Amino acid sequence: MSEQRVLLIDDEEELRRSTSQALELAGLQVQTFSNADHVLELTGFSFDGIVVSDIRMAGLDGMTLLHRIRELDAEIPVILVTGHGDVQLAVKAMREGAYDFLEKPFTIQHLAGIIRRALDRRALVLENRRLKAVAGKRDDLETRLPGRTQAMVDLRYAIRAIGPTDADTLVIGETGVGKEVVARALHDVSPRANRPFVAINCAALPENLIESELFGHEPGAFPGALRSRYGKFEHGRGGTILLDEIGSMPFDLQAKFLRVLQERVINRLGSNETVELDVRFIATSKVDLEAEVLAGRFRADLLYRLNVATVHVPSLRERRADIPLLFLQLVREAAARYGREDHPISHELLSAVAQRDWPGNVRELRNAADRLVLGLDLSPADPSGSAKSADGRLAERVAAFERTVIADAIAAHGGALKPVYEQLGISRKTLYEKMQRHGLDKKLLGIDYAYVGEGDV
Repeated sequence: MSEQRVLLIDDEEELRRSTSQALELAGLQVQTFSNADHVLELTGFSFDGIVVSDIRMAGLDGMTLLHRIRELDAEIPVILVTGHGDVQLAVKAMREGAYDFLEKPFTIQHLAGIIRRALDRRALVLENRRLKAVAGKRDDLETRLPGRTQAMVDLRYAIRAIGPTDADTLVIGETGVGKEVVARALHDVSPRANRPFVAINCAALPENLIESELFGHEPGAFPGALRSRYGKFEHGRGGTILLDEIGSMPFDLQAKFLRVLQERVINRLGSNETVELDVRFIATSKVDLEAEVLAGRFRADLLYRLNVATVHVPSLRERRADIPLLFLQLVREAAARYGREDHPISHELLSAVAQRDWPGNVRELRNAADRLVLGLDLSPADPSGSAKSADGRLAERVAAFERTVIADAIAAHGGALKPVYEQLGISRKTLYEKMQRHGLDKKLLGIDYAYVGEGDV
């Protein structure tokens, strides 16, 4: 196992530098960041260290970072550093899975002690996982991609076979099946596991800056380019780059990307100097790329170069027998994430869950589990929580749809109401009125308002 690392994130440069130096003098290996933008690229099931982060930061704040890391691996210790007056927020973080918190000002001896205990815990977690795998027991891959059907057994076999190689891989499957989970698993079972995992959403790249985002640029390459900047490809050097929904990549960019795939070099905008690129590429697609080639929207040579190895992720329809156990696991995870007691599930509800098609696949099933844990009752007739029937008066159907939209938004934001009314484009008062009208009151939601910020209530 490589030496354990401490990822230290703080936007105060002087404090970050002094803390890092003191921890290194105490014998700890520290990697510092001024923000959390690239921290998630270094964490995952195989990450052998811990994270220390300030709570109050621009962009991705400490609380959001905690939640994102717990989605990758709930057993990565995250230590949060708070300013005076943030203790309530820190207590909320502990309830939501933080390993510990520290109030400024703190002594290096105190911080180093917490870090060493956290590193010991992480080492124990990884060793237990390794021993379970050696003993043939349920391992990380089965935890992340559970299922006893042949389709899931085959999927895990493919990951174990392809993952340790450097083969570029195409992961295909419907929306919501877990293609990025598979991509991360391929990375985590590879020799590149402790290097960056950089996910690029090809559909969300800004058209006017797409080449700069991917390849980087030199000063003066275009108006506003004042200094050199690494692109996402360079950030992934030594690791894995995920191209999510590769079919959305603009056609004219596909030729340039094909050169990167073939030669493993890039040129920053405004530079003639080539930069070698030691990366593995994994691409995902929910569309049939062969059909896209026939339609003239995707390059055939790029498709043939990408799919050296292809992994198919089955939909829930293809593994219906896995749905009950998967739903129970998602409910347990949601209860742990929201700090709630285990939620009893009736046989009637579990049977209804198993019989439904779930067109949104695991993502839709997870939303249903979240709603159940948050107290938003699911109907056995329609466990997705959507409007159940086209029968009935229009007003009733509209009201049922509105309730579902609000309930889904509340579940997606973990009970925090401010992002809900901002997302829905309504005022706070209007959201309260609609919650009362649809029976989505505080008791039903189970929200602890003692720990919700003033802007959230």
